[in-house]
Amino acid sequence: MSITALPKNNPGRIDFLFHETDSGAPQPVRGETQPNDSELLDAYSRTVVSAVARVAPAVVNIDVKQRVNARGGEPELSGNGSGFVITPDGFILTNSHVVHDASAITVNLSDGREYPARLTGDDPDTDLAVIRIDASQLAHVRLADSENLRVGQLVIAIGNPLGFEASVTAGVVSALGRSMHAQSGRLIDNIIQTDAALNPGNSGGPLVNSAGEVVGVNTAMIRPAQGICFAIGSNTAKFVAGWLIKDGEIRRSYIGVAGQNVPIHRRIVRFYGLPLETAVLVVSVEKNSPAERAGLGDGDLIVAFNGQSIGSVHHLHKILVGDQIGVSASLTIIRHTEKLELPILPAESQAQK
Repeated sequence: MSITALPKNNPGRIDFLFHETDSGAPQPVRGETQPNDSELLDAYSRTVVSAVARVAPAVVNIDVKQRVNARGGEPELSGNGSGFVITPDGFILTNSHVVHDASAITVNLSDGREYPARLTGDDPDTDLAVIRIDASQLAHVRLADSENLRVGQLVIAIGNPLGFEASVTAGVVSALGRSMHAQSGRLIDNIIQTDAALNPGNSGGPLVNSAGEVVGVNTAMIRPAQGICFAIGSNTAKFVAGWLIKDGEIRRSYIGVAGQNVPIHRRIVRFYGLPLETAVLVVSVEKNSPAERAGLGDGDLIVAFNGQSIGSVHHLHKILVGDQIGVSASLTIIRHTEKLELPILPAESQAQK
């Protein structure tokens, strides 16, 4: 900034001119209106603000009481987590570990209203649960197709970390197709990894894309690490929530493999005329499982079950429900470059037993 005095031929003026010679920024012209706040927001900020505005009214705080057996009485432990309304008549999706074995559940809506809630269904195998409150015409979210997510895509986490209501963090999808163990011991496949910061209390809150659609349910973070957080995909959430609302539980069949989604080589797709270009890669096979008895091995690609094309772990989970327990089926696989049909007899999930 430089200060320049007026020329001597104008002695009546004693004011100074202030020139921003270094900034190069255009100076406002007299009569022009200044931009409002919305115009000053960059594209990234507008995207986040818009997505949060769509979803935040449906995000709730969940307070939980749990009775703990102890000598001399049954003291209660308090906890809290997050959730979000998925139907206008009061169904709320959250994590199983937030409400599991709760003796009392209280839901606080974004507008300040408070309701007692009851457990509709709980599935520790996927760490998902549905609770319900007696309310109507509630703001609710839209669940997107998590199969459309891409690494590097913008995502936003909304929840109540450490008791701070309606906190928002933003980041990107760091990786897809991760696996993690639920508290029941079952391996949850197709987990989303993100660097959107999560803290205790975020559990059960929504992970949202730039369009304001829920793509995942925030579930866990690695405490010593920075920016390694996980969410359950919305496709898994839709499937599980549907069964929990309908029956209150899920009976599952299982074949005993851990897998991940992979693309199939184009030559193999063309040679066998496969309808899908992705399959489930068998990462490991459990001992004494239906898969081991059927002859399935590490590195095999599962492309169909009973003639129905399989393109992802989610598709396989969707098929392996209670109706398949003890029913003979066929598994179509690609081993190296050879297409094979293996007979298999799905059993009831050991976690269910």
